[in-house]
Amino acid sequence: MILLRHGQSEFNLHFSATRRDPGIEDPHLTPEGRTQAEAAARALADTKLTRLIVSPYTRALQTAAPFIASRDLTVEIELLIRERYAFACDIGSAPAVLAESFPDHDFAHLPDRWWPEGREEEASVIDRAARFRAMMAARPDQRETIVVSHWAFILALTGQSLMNGQWIGYDPTSAPPGALRWTP
Repeated sequence: MILLRHGQSEFNLHFSATRRDPGIEDPHLTPEGRTQAEAAARALADTKLTRLIVSPYTRALQTAAPFIASRDLTVEIELLIRERYAFACDIGSAPAVLAESFPDHDFAHLPDRWWPEGREEEASVIDRAARFRAMMAARPDQRETIVVSHWAFILALTGQSLMNGQWIGYDPTSAPPGALRWTP
């Protein structure tokens, strides 16, 4: 499968410059983030993909949009692949708000508050990554799947720290990573 980190968000732009939480909840992509998403869709245009699994955060849904627009994909909104709750940007939007912004997606399976109440421990993200790895290892379409997720989740799944808009190939039958470095 392909793992794609969402494009640059408003949060990423400000946090990178100041290393302080700018207090932006469920941020949108910046123009650069949209460019990164479009570039990824173009670069992967010849890759056979039939399924897209995306986190319910706005920045991930916006990153997925160029793939959805250019292909016939089955789209799944998956809570397991959400970002680790550590900053204001990790406060999501209610399903009704998401449905208004993304009317072609089904958010009915999400609870009204689908993100944690407070900071999520590393062990929790590692556990979510293990559950997702097992789920994907059992799927026959894993090689034709693109997953649009976040820095901490991809780190917990693979041990790799991806930049905004970066993607990697990943085999969910591979062993989990060893020690993880939780600072970008």
